[in-house]
Amino acid sequence: MPSGQTHDAITFLLAAPAFAAAYAMTRSIPGSAVVAGAFVVGGLMFGPGLDTVSRKYSRWFMFRFLWFPYQSFFKHRSRFSHGLIFGALIRVIYFLGMLTIAAFLIAYIFTAYAGGELPGLIEFSRFWQPVGGFIRSTFGPYFLTLVFIGLWLGAASHTFTDMAGSFIKTGRVVKFL
Repeated sequence: MPSGQTHDAITFLLAAPAFAAAYAMTRSIPGSAVVAGAFVVGGLMFGPGLDTVSRKYSRWFMFRFLWFPYQSFFKHRSRFSHGLIFGALIRVIYFLGMLTIAAFLIAYIFTAYAGGELPGLIEFSRFWQPVGGFIRSTFGPYFLTLVFIGLWLGAASHTFTDMAGSFIKTGRVVKFL
């Protein structure tokens, strides 16, 4: 398998073609920048290496504890951690779940300390409406879709590199699908 440094170099090398491909499909510079930026983040921070103590894992610094349950649950190089189809999807859903839990805990601790009540779902959604409006007006209505595509492609570049490395060494493609 290629080293972490090789994976990083490939991520940076493929960011420009990811931007160009996104621009060819969307004809939107902001949308293409979102895809390219998410591609880099996906390759550097959300890649399949999060199932071990790796360079990607180390980049999370003080937040790397968020990935400990993921590492405990998924076997290294399994179809669910390195899988081309489900790997990035599982990591993104996992991360969003961890963010949701963290946001709830922070809100709970803050309201317990301040002596108030937890905001309801309606108040919480009202708080995020201006943020969503700004994102839609700046990046278009498909922002989250573009982010996910970029994250998936960045993580997929890691998987494709691993497949190519396995093929070069053994003459066969390892099952990452």
